[in-house]
Amino acid sequence: MVTSSAKRVQQQPVEDETTAVLTPAVFHILLALSDGNSHGYGIMQDVESFTRGELRLGPGTLYRSIQRMLVDGLIEELEIALHDESDDDRRRHYRLTRKGLEIAQREARRLADLVDVARRRSLLSKRAASRPSSPRKGGRR
Repeated sequence: MVTSSAKRVQQQPVEDETTAVLTPAVFHILLALSDGNSHGYGIMQDVESFTRGELRLGPGTLYRSIQRMLVDGLIEELEIALHDESDDDRRRHYRLTRKGLEIAQREARRLADLVDVARRRSLLSKRAASRPSSPRKGGRR
């Protein structure tokens, strides 16, 4: 019998951008920014609106997620205020990068595929009409 004296190395699967699953907070932020540029408080309001109040991002979660997304290149901070907003120079505005948009689209497709499976397995019924989206108040931030 032949045995090897080499140690076996446990290989961990490498998670890259193509296989990583986004946290719910990050995906919701990407969804909010997919409709246009916004500031942190505007993102919080948008997420609460399109989840019909079921998800409220607190400031800690929001800004930790934003910081991570900036580092990962999913979003970028704008240099100037939007729509001549000069009332608060501390307000920072963000927009999706191309990478952020691609990651958001990939995650949306992944979730849509899971919903399709759930419907086929009778976990969800087919909707006759989709729920209407909440209208924006006062236009884009």
